Amino acid sequence: MTTRLARLLALTGYFGLMLWVVLWHTLISPHPDLGIGFMLALWLPWLLIPVKGMVQGNPYTHAWAVYLLMPYFLHSATLLWVDEGERWLAVVELLLASTMFVGNTYYAKLRGRELGLSIRRKKDAE
Repeated sequence: MTTRLARLLALTGYFGLMLWVVLWHTLISPHPDLGIGFMLALWLPWLLIPVKGMVQGNPYTHAWAVYLLMPYFLHSATLLWVDEGERWLAVVELLLASTMFVGNTYYAKLRGRELGLSIRRKKDAE
């Protein structure tokens, strides 16, 4: 995988997931009991945290942003298991989160190597 492809995957997953969260909770399937504003305040801010570093292509931001994906993985996996009505929505969320995860992981690794930021093994350091 090339650095350019990894970055494309990372940004596609990232902005796709951001757009998907907004579409899901406002137009496609708003929660019947909770307001749209509450749902967006619950799901969207986590994706806004790394926006500057993601857009700038900072490999460090790409590396730690994968930790912010856990709620989206858990949410989609739970819905896949328990809710037939929203299963297809969960599949899209899982695909976008997985795309971002793979893209971020490879981009951080490959771009970090290009910049000489790789972590040395203990054996190599001695």
